[in-house]
Amino acid sequence: MSDLIQSLALSASGMKAQANRLRYVSENVANADTPGYRRKLSTFEEEMSLGEATGRVQSGPVRLDQSDLEVIYDPSHPLSDATGHYDGSNVDLMIEVADARQAHRSYEANLKMFDQARQMTSSLLELLKR
Repeated sequence: MSDLIQSLALSASGMKAQANRLRYVSENVANADTPGYRRKLSTFEEEMSLGEATGRVQSGPVRLDQSDLEVIYDPSHPLSDATGHYDGSNVDLMIEVADARQAHRSYEANLKMFDQARQMTSSLLELLKR
């Protein structure tokens, strides 16, 4: 029985981590036109308990993408320098869409695992009642 409950915890941690990843993707999309904005990258770490790996995953620290910012020419922009250029963001919407799809699919896979473990636990309890 504890293995089934452990599998519920594993899939729930995966869903939580992917939901957090989707949050960063949505922040990146929302700030795609913000001058000087650097894309946020989500990392994952294995959860530790009493110095041992639990198998669960958690969101790690947020990293900022250090790739070059897009240089935009617009002399009328208030942030432009003497040459008429300013730094845009380094968010690529195609990459964000791909990341969102991947996070969504991973979330759905964890949800299916959670549902399977829940159904198995329910069936086991029904058998024990007899």
